[in-house]
Amino acid sequence: MTDIDIGTAAERNDDGGGGRREPLINREKKFKRSVSNAYDELHSFRKYLRWMCVDQSSPWTAVLSWSMFVVFTLVVPAMSHFMLACANCDSHHSRPYDSVVQLSLSSFAALSFLCLSRFVSKFGLRRFLFFDKLWDESSTVRRGYTNQLNRSLKILSYFVTPCFLAMSSYKIWWYASGASQIPFLGNVILSDTVACLMELCSWLYRTTVIFLVCVLFRLICHLQILRLQDFAQVFQMDSDVGSILSEHLRIRRHLRIISHRYRIFILLSLILVTGSQFYSLLITTKASSGLNINSAGELALCSMTLVTALLILLRSASKITHKAQAVTSLAAKWHVCATIESFETVDGGTPRLVDRTTGNGIYSTDVDIRDTDDSEDYGEEEDDFDDNDLIPAYAYSTISFQKRQALVNYFENNKAGITIFGFTLDRSALHTIFGIEMSLVLWLLGKTIGIS
Repeated sequence: MTDIDIGTAAERNDDGGGGRREPLINREKKFKRSVSNAYDELHSFRKYLRWMCVDQSSPWTAVLSWSMFVVFTLVVPAMSHFMLACANCDSHHSRPYDSVVQLSLSSFAALSFLCLSRFVSKFGLRRFLFFDKLWDESSTVRRGYTNQLNRSLKILSYFVTPCFLAMSSYKIWWYASGASQIPFLGNVILSDTVACLMELCSWLYRTTVIFLVCVLFRLICHLQILRLQDFAQVFQMDSDVGSILSEHLRIRRHLRIISHRYRIFILLSLILVTGSQFYSLLITTKASSGLNINSAGELALCSMTLVTALLILLRSASKITHKAQAVTSLAAKWHVCATIESFETVDGGTPRLVDRTTGNGIYSTDVDIRDTDDSEDYGEEEDDFDDNDLIPAYAYSTISFQKRQALVNYFENNKAGITIFGFTLDRSALHTIFGIEMSLVLWLLGKTIGIS
């Protein structure tokens, strides 16, 4: 089956088509583009999924994927907990918090694996990652999204590798220093080596599956950010209200699709991680708990892993929501710049800003109301749309006041973003979640160690 390059349609438009959509692409070719191909942009990504045994594109790989999931998520942690409990070990090798670690990590890994399996089996990898929609995007969006996909595996390794190295160091020390105390079968060295390798493989598998789903969510959110940045350019050109509205409706529809797919995963992740952290805090702050780095090091590493994964989800959701809602301020500035009486066109030439006191014209390209001394105060995470530049007058020369006002009212009353059952995940929502979590933490510490 012939595959169509994602850059073909839009690049033909750039050469002289004049529009964003290519009229020559019919429904049949569009359908062909959404079908996966063994040598398309996702070829290397599929190889990684196959190597991690999470690929379920064929019956054989599906059986292997579920088998590895059962072994490393359920069997190995259960055997490690019940067979290597080491109840008679000294304080440095006892594992009083192993049950919390295994249950928390396995539960989150199971949730991630089940959601990923459902997403890929129901939608397909291309449709799940919105690659079937890229034929209608600009070359900037396609190029940025493809580069972000290639960076996703590196980002995944940035999270997985430190956790795995820390756990490897801990497990090697634990088995090497406590070989005579740890239960073994047959030869002590061979038994401990096999047990250590299986535990490390289980840890690596579970953390990789957890971070993989979170990084994929971050990747999908990044595509929407690229779309919003491309959408913001319509306020810099002579566009009609109908095209602006239809493009924004398309972006809102994609955000609703993402919210619908990920809402259960995000909600269950928040509940699971919160419950795990509170129970860990409860058992570690009891008066009878002998807390030290040797006995609680694995618990601390597990907690950092789960919290980091949750923060990836919440940060990605709040960032795309903030970007989507920032379009309202951009549209309002666009409307104000078009409405104020200071803009005049002199002899049909370039629009310029007229100084009311002197009557002299100042070209808009010469106007810069930003304070260059304060430019360093803006962080990289600040909104790209919320700048202090005036919008050129030619960008709204053909749009009436009523149409602009109606469009601004639409933006103000139809805020887009990632939602969970109607609850918008924006920065204020994160502040609310942080306040609730901190209140529960202080209450729990007050019950255990007397903090009031």
